[in-house]
Amino acid sequence: MKKIKTSYLASAIGCLVIVIGIVCYFLFAGIAKNEGTSYLFIDDDDDMDSVSVKLSEIATPTGVCAVRTLARHMGYVDKIRTGRYLLNDGMSALQFFRNLRNGHQEPLKLVMPSVRTKARLAQELGRMMMFSDSDFLNAVNDEAVCEKYGLDTAKIVAMFVPNTYEVYWDTPVDKFLDRMKKESDRFWNSERKAKADKLQLNPVEVITLASIIDEETANNAEKPMIAGMYYNRLKQHMPLQADPTIKFALQQFELRRIYTKLLSVESPYNTYRNEGLPPGPIRIPSVAGIDAVLNLVHHDYLYMCAKEDFSGTHNFAKTYPEHLANAAKYSAALDARGVK
Repeated sequence: MKKIKTSYLASAIGCLVIVIGIVCYFLFAGIAKNEGTSYLFIDDDDDMDSVSVKLSEIATPTGVCAVRTLARHMGYVDKIRTGRYLLNDGMSALQFFRNLRNGHQEPLKLVMPSVRTKARLAQELGRMMMFSDSDFLNAVNDEAVCEKYGLDTAKIVAMFVPNTYEVYWDTPVDKFLDRMKKESDRFWNSERKAKADKLQLNPVEVITLASIIDEETANNAEKPMIAGMYYNRLKQHMPLQADPTIKFALQQFELRRIYTKLLSVESPYNTYRNEGLPPGPIRIPSVAGIDAVLNLVHHDYLYMCAKEDFSGTHNFAKTYPEHLANAAKYSAALDARGVK
């Protein structure tokens, strides 16, 4: 009888060990389906079923089952948190579930795109963030929202400095704008503000001028020279006559040549008809463009024209006759290439 009891006890212990082993495997084994790093994106429309479907794309069936079991017994089903959650090699169901339950999501590195329009900015951000492009566009086109940041709908673009930011994917639009305001204030440190003050320009004016310069050339070395030319025109109360503002006014960014007939377009962004800077930036300028304005080259040039060698650089002129001669060379080069 004693041997039988011992046998039953050994069997029970053996079964218990097996059960513990299964539970441990169920909870502690790696659940990633793929090598490397994957992410689970949970938005505010998700329930446990949709979360499971999304999880099944990056986790093993056993892992999905384990997470669902934990969710059911730990009350997560009724308290699903939005976010971007990391799943990498070796991460267990228990580890992953704890992150879900506690909202410990993985931030993303958002590279602010240097784009021309608010609509395009909305598209890019809507692709990277949980909020939609329409949510963002509605916000930056709302005068009351822009006024909160001391700007209007034309100048709000100046608040977005094209750096890399660590943000949470599910950040709502209003909090995202608050964050961009803080980053903008941080960018405009005492040194940059002092340089802007010396030029008698405010940060929005610097950014607006930088946006034009970035459209004129991709050559960072030449940007301070171009900035100096436009600055001279501003100080002499001459129209900037910047071709990129015509493209922006027409919303025809593909134009290769700006003909005289296009210069009469009715728009506050037409710097051939209107003196001074346009109402706001014509793109999100690069940091190089902004710093080019702040560190502009002081000279006597009032005109510039793209070089006829299509190098992306410019011929500068002090007088209008000199400028006409440069323009004639560039026009002839365009004709020779058949550029319309």
